[in-house]
Amino acid sequence: MIEVKGLVKTYGSKRAVDGVSFSVRRGDILGFLGPNGAGKSTTMKMIAGFLRPDAGTALVDGVDVAVDPVSVKRKLGYLPESAPAYPEMTVEEFLGFIAEVRGFRAGAERLVRVNRAVAMTHLEPVRRQTIETLSKGFKQRVGFAQALLHDPPALVLDEPTDGLDPNQKNEVRTLIRNMASEKAVVLSTHILEEVEAICNRVIIISQGRVVADESPERLLARKPGARMDEIFRSLTQSDV
Repeated sequence: MIEVKGLVKTYGSKRAVDGVSFSVRRGDILGFLGPNGAGKSTTMKMIAGFLRPDAGTALVDGVDVAVDPVSVKRKLGYLPESAPAYPEMTVEEFLGFIAEVRGFRAGAERLVRVNRAVAMTHLEPVRRQTIETLSKGFKQRVGFAQALLHDPPALVLDEPTDGLDPNQKNEVRTLIRNMASEKAVVLSTHILEEVEAICNRVIIISQGRVVADESPERLLARKPGARMDEIFRSLTQSDV
């Protein structure tokens, strides 16, 4: 569903992403890990078509994002870092706007999409509040709702539980787990227990390069008795 081949992105003299390759099948929940500045968000932006790679390709359901980025965006739900939105809009207005941009122009169809996204992300209590008045956790949920709105077969989620309280984190994890059988999911996170809780694959990136790509169980088996954070540090210590 998602295929990344040799992605490269350079900013000035710094190579932020250096030949990253991996694939994600329908049914995969891929935890994309790395220290700050390792290249996670840059890679996700290139997959989603918001950054053009200097080299390499990213395909979603067989479509090259550099060749047909609009078709890729139809197949992909993307939650950027910090969940940007129009602060003066209400939740309902913003999701309605996103639905219209996504091509759901008929009023009834648009409302069905908005209601479904609101229900899935538990936004009903705040649907008529302006986004600027929401807590960080609710803003994050609005970002998640817009990514799910068009029911895409692939999701790229940059820190989807950032800012959520423990109960909200569990709700989002359950939602992602329940969707996994029909979607390919890539999520970045700094919460290593989240990876063990919901991911069936882990990629660790360090200095723009993939240093591990395996199941959480196999990753933990590298050092029997070690915790995930200890293994993560050992693989990325050159970044610290």
